[in-house]
Amino acid sequence: MKDMRWVIDLSLCNGCYVCQMSCKDEHVDNDWSPAAKPQPVVGQFWLKVVEKTRGTVPKVRTSYVPVPCQHCQGTGNDSNAPCMTAATGGAVYRRPDGIVMIDPAKAVGQHQIVNACPYGAIYWNDALNIPQKCTGCAHILDTGPLPMMTDGKGNPAATPRCVDGCPTGALKFGDFADLQGALANTEELRPDLNTKPRVVYKYLPHRFIAGALYDPVKDICLENAKVTLTDLVTGGVSSVDSDNYGDFWFEYLPEDHVYSVKIDMPGYFGKTLGAIGVAGNDVNLGDIALYGM
Repeated sequence: MKDMRWVIDLSLCNGCYVCQMSCKDEHVDNDWSPAAKPQPVVGQFWLKVVEKTRGTVPKVRTSYVPVPCQHCQGTGNDSNAPCMTAATGGAVYRRPDGIVMIDPAKAVGQHQIVNACPYGAIYWNDALNIPQKCTGCAHILDTGPLPMMTDGKGNPAATPRCVDGCPTGALKFGDFADLQGALANTEELRPDLNTKPRVVYKYLPHRFIAGALYDPVKDICLENAKVTLTDLVTGGVSSVDSDNYGDFWFEYLPEDHVYSVKIDMPGYFGKTLGAIGVAGNDVNLGDIALYGM
């Protein structure tokens, strides 16, 4: 039996929105009953690309996070997704392959299903009086691949339209057993919710600490300085060299930790900056002056 999963690698996502547009193209004005009724032209994104800009100029990072229904396996010891628990009369169910579905006929009038989703991935269709969301393109999975769909090697493959349309390979979909390599070093979008989603991510945006080094006397950027970050909670240490603009970055930092930054460069007095917290925001240390000995 298949155990279908999604892996979304944000290091490959360039914010082209093709996944979001492919979903609209597949579902707007198309009735794929019994899997899904037509998605309205506006107001719903069964796969929504969330753009997030972090930091302060000039140390800025922009991330794009595609967010479909997470097809939760269950909350805590409960084997039901939150939307399944909220639904009545079997209006939300899980397929044998793990994909969570809303039955359009049984879900009429059940607005509580929308409110139950902690990811905001379920939408209300006023015209049809039903909740709607990503189906994993179940109609394609069940009927076989369309002529244009391949597995990247030219072989026909039945995949959700968002995955098929992604030009960078950031979205992957398949059986759990076949995705073991891709599933390494992944994380959940909201692990605090404990919903056990079937959608996992690589390189989700986390906090960063960045800065730039310069010599105020010579008025030059300082390249190849050794910058060492120490996690004051775990004691972990990592180092980078400043680039030709004097810039350095430490990324994917846990927000609840505190750090120190030590700067060393031959011919210059070193500098240490301590107790740097990233709980509230990413940290731009700004331009840091080093003076020659």
